Amino acid sequence: MGARRMLHAIVRAEAARSISDLGRDIGVDQPRASRLVQGLAEAGLVRRIPDPADGRRVVIEATAAGRRHVAEHAEARAAEVATAAEALSPAERATLAALLTRLADAWPPR
Repeated sequence: MGARRMLHAIVRAEAARSISDLGRDIGVDQPRASRLVQGLAEAGLVRRIPDPADGRRVVIEATAAGRRHVAEHAEARAAEVATAAEALSPAERATLAALLTRLADAWPPR
């Protein structure tokens, strides 16, 4: 599960990020973040590139395969949610949508 969270954080990032920053984003320490990134890199889902601001460091960015993997997971999850929502009445779905919107609006920014 940690690898999926890490990959999602990398794909969502507006720019390549350091392993330490990515670890903070998902709430893991630097050694764990480094192991997660290593596994994702071995799978071809992310790559390390030189940090444009400091050539001694590297930053992490998603590969096309990594972005595709996240998109496919999101599509599969959306289909699962849609199937589960069929068990609700139209009124219940409307209530759920309204409550989820309120929850999302109240979610603290990172």
